[in-house]
Amino acid sequence: MDRKLLDILCCPASRQPLALLEPAGLDALNRAIATGEIKRVDDAPQRDPLREALVTRDRKTVYRVDDGIPVLLVEEGIATAQVDGFPQK
Repeated sequence: MDRKLLDILCCPASRQPLALLEPAGLDALNRAIATGEIKRVDDAPQRDPLREALVTRDRKTVYRVDDGIPVLLVEEGIATAQVDGFPQK
């Protein structure tokens, strides 16, 4: 993802800056998605694993990145509290 774009992106709900989710966080999230128990903010299940994601500064919400395009819709955010072992860095 382009660094200049990343520098201006923020969470649509909390307005916190976003950072690229590191591999350990992405692995923990994808393991949890594989169990079928992860839900987005809109209560829909997140069925597909993520190849890339953004995380808020407080590490409470993750937004997926589809083909290099951030999906910054509040209802499609994923609360990290659902993810056992999600790194709090």
